[in-house]
Amino acid sequence: MDYFLTEEQLMIRDLARQISDEKVLPVRAELDEKEEFPWDIMNTLAESDFLGIYIPEEYGGMGMGGFEFTLAVEELSRACLGVSTSYAANALGTYPLLLYGSEEQKKTYLPDIASGKRLVAFGLTEANAGSDAAGVQTTAARDGDEYVLNGTKQWITNGGEAEIYTIIAITDRNKGARGASAFVVEKGTPGFSFGKKENKLGIRASSTSELIFEDCRIPKGNLIAREGMGFIVAMKTLDKSRTGVGAQGVGVAQGAFEAAAEFAKDRVQFGQPVISIQAVQHMLADMATEIEAARALVYSVAKYIDTGVKDVSKESAMAKLFATDVAMKVTVDAVQVMGGSGYMKEYPVEKMMRDAKILQIYEGTNQIQKNVIGQALIKETAKKK
Repeated sequence: MDYFLTEEQLMIRDLARQISDEKVLPVRAELDEKEEFPWDIMNTLAESDFLGIYIPEEYGGMGMGGFEFTLAVEELSRACLGVSTSYAANALGTYPLLLYGSEEQKKTYLPDIASGKRLVAFGLTEANAGSDAAGVQTTAARDGDEYVLNGTKQWITNGGEAEIYTIIAITDRNKGARGASAFVVEKGTPGFSFGKKENKLGIRASSTSELIFEDCRIPKGNLIAREGMGFIVAMKTLDKSRTGVGAQGVGVAQGAFEAAAEFAKDRVQFGQPVISIQAVQHMLADMATEIEAARALVYSVAKYIDTGVKDVSKESAMAKLFATDVAMKVTVDAVQVMGGSGYMKEYPVEKMMRDAKILQIYEGTNQIQKNVIGQALIKETAKKK
């Protein structure tokens, strides 16, 4: 469908596709096999100003919005979800600074982020704080003009590779979720180290590592917003970023659909191309319809968020939920259309299927998204009474 993109938006989409076709496709299998972080591709994206799409011009960015960012994410995901995860996680880590950072923090960090000089990661998840984000155990104790961090973050995307980390830690245990605060911690700070790099089912080109804080001292000026704002910072960050995950779902589904359709056109069975068989046509028809529906939802929600409306939890959850469920279904069906060939590493869809599963899990499982949507519906119903 024609979404009536502006000239600038078309430029971003087309350039992202060009980078995907020329830089990502030739190496995606190797990156997956070797679990190799895609530094060359990230540098190419930085040189193309893609790391600053959503960052205001005054801080060295392109001054665009989340919608333009989703266009880039979608195209990268069409080629490799591991690469797009490395790219999208940079935005996830940046949003706390964009949304709640002080002017001094923005001037300190955003220009380097926009230029790609320094990558970013977001540190929320822990062994006992996944879906239950309020269960964070990492602490940040005030000591004069410093905070002392202790604890471990788990499954952090871009962990070990990023230079800047936005971290959620507890400053007052007695206040529960309202006792959490957000901080900036730089790689190389004494007391901040990295644990094991995870060996994953999919998105193997992205780095997923533990972050370990052992009496890690940071200046009080590294506090984002104010004490007790950490949970709000985290939730508003996820509200902004979930359309990016939705765009990943649309992209990987599109890539799998294209591979399956091309295979079905060339593969001959019973004296005719597989695509001529009605059962296969019906599968492809469902895939194409679901992808277009997911794209329309993700685009509309991304544009809605860019208007500056304050409460977008329900809509961003819907976009993430629907598009990532579509991604899982379409990638599984793509393998089915291609039969035994689809199961082999010689073809890309087995990787796409492995990659797609994480989209239903990270940045809030899809069951959590339904909780978010359900709670919003309850509030809306109460207002109407």
